[in-house]
Amino acid sequence: MSAITGILSRFTFQSAVDILLVAAVFYALLRLFRGTAAVQLLRGILVLTFGVVLVTNMVELTAFRWLVSNSLNVVLVAIPVIFQPELRRALEKLGRTTPLFGRRASQAATEFLVSELIRTVDTLSQRKHGAIIILEGTTGLEEYIETGTRLDSTVSHELLLTIFFPNTALHDGAVIVRSDRILAAGCVLPLTQRQFADTQMGTRHRAAVGITEQNDALSIVVSEETGIISVSRHGRIVRRLDEKRLRKILQGFYEPRLQPQNER
Repeated sequence: MSAITGILSRFTFQSAVDILLVAAVFYALLRLFRGTAAVQLLRGILVLTFGVVLVTNMVELTAFRWLVSNSLNVVLVAIPVIFQPELRRALEKLGRTTPLFGRRASQAATEFLVSELIRTVDTLSQRKHGAIIILEGTTGLEEYIETGTRLDSTVSHELLLTIFFPNTALHDGAVIVRSDRILAAGCVLPLTQRQFADTQMGTRHRAAVGITEQNDALSIVVSEETGIISVSRHGRIVRRLDEKRLRKILQGFYEPRLQPQNER
């Protein structure tokens, strides 16, 4: 009891700020890893760390304390390796170019692009032709573009339907779009490690989520089995979209980069 009273007597405003900052760091880490397989591992590490600190401070265990103090360097090296994808995503978020310096397009060009994408996705959905289209954000996707066949063509309804026609050479991979240009088709994407409860979500959906876990791209997926339209961004996926909802999502994605028509 006297130990607790001594701690409380030394508690100051600076101590409260210190505690809040530590809590904010842990909260930010949990939010960063939320929705990924790493969140369970992070919780385990936090619980284990708390238990070790509690034991070493309450009980005089000389050998155990020596082991813990000498293991710290190993843990500090292991954490970046274990959480490499999540740390990379966090650093990319911090280093992303703001919309002020990003690519801009006129509102008319953006509306045409959105309409072409919606028309294409709607046709693919009706025909049940599987497809995955990646819209590049502020983070470049060059490493994935290199895995496919470069096209550098204007986005068009007819070209996209041709690419995703069953049994064509490029229909299994992803199309990557930058601004109003199709940069490449047949691209290979990273697959998410998350497990989906919906058995109708296959490899295309895993790729759509996987690519958006690592950057700010937006993925559009058409299911080959059901024709259901899905969109993924920031590692989350929304399914069963109709034309109205898809248009709203696409306009929201491109809105920060719109250039007023009177701006030249």
